[in-house]
Amino acid sequence: MALTRVWSTRAALSLRVSVPCRGFSSAVEGLKFAKSHEWAKVEDGGKLASVGITEHAQKHLGDVIYVELPDVGVAVGEGTIVGSVESVKASSDINSPVSGNIVEVNKELLSSPGLVNGSPYEKGWIMKVEMSSRDEFNNLMDPDEYSEYLKKKIPNITEHKDT
Repeated sequence: MALTRVWSTRAALSLRVSVPCRGFSSAVEGLKFAKSHEWAKVEDGGKLASVGITEHAQKHLGDVIYVELPDVGVAVGEGTIVGSVESVKASSDINSPVSGNIVEVNKELLSSPGLVNGSPYEKGWIMKVEMSSRDEFNNLMDPDEYSEYLKKKIPNITEHKDT
């Protein structure tokens, strides 16, 4: 079924017709988004950010078969490549949307990389970063801004809110 949706979306893009897509669910509450299609969510009183790839990114990758996780203890800058996600049809870098130190990685993804597809905003998180500054997080896009960004980037796809 997922392949049918991907094929349908690609066919619609080449034919320049609109296709309704599932919008953001309640799982995105509190998330912020980078233009490189990573999300971040503040935890632990505002010092820690959980990071993963967006639903949009995982849909375009297809079935994820491998996640290269970053090393714990590494200092990262905003936009730094920290790992990669590989699917049956593509590979994509994972960028850190915030600066700080990586304090935890989701080791469950090593044995179950499909969590990125099945639960990108919950069980499919990739790393947790102790942020050096909250400013970068605050400058990321909120869900509405990210949705508008996607509409401009891919104008033939319309987003609909889940009910």
